[in-house]
Amino acid sequence: MRGAAPAMQQHFLNKEESFMYDREANFPMEDTRNEARIEYTEKGMTQLSSRRCEIIKLSKSGAVISILTQYQLPQNFYLDIPSARIQMVGCLLKRVHANNVIEARFLRLLTDRDLNRIFVYSTHPNHRNRTLDIYR
Repeated sequence: MRGAAPAMQQHFLNKEESFMYDREANFPMEDTRNEARIEYTEKGMTQLSSRRCEIIKLSKSGAVISILTQYQLPQNFYLDIPSARIQMVGCLLKRVHANNVIEARFLRLLTDRDLNRIFVYSTHPNHRNRTLDIYR
């Protein structure tokens, strides 16, 4: 009779790695306060649900989002930021915290133009003097 299961040996197949999520440099998060909307499909592909949320921190590759109430959020969803006119940014759910805060990773990097547009419409005091450059 054997007492314990054998320990996991180091093997190159034990760890999955993707370039985008494991080896990509993390961009610094910046405090912001923007109203946003989370959109996702429920019950297969039959129903599109939309929930209001607020972006607390933002970087080129991800965001920290505060949701109003706790609900079951799928692994993949879209993020819309109506004030900055940015629609359907694909997101991947990374972590859900107990205080209705979630961490999401974008499926594509936001451009500097999009980040600037989001920060112009932010209600956070750090972005009070930002202006929108219409020529870029």
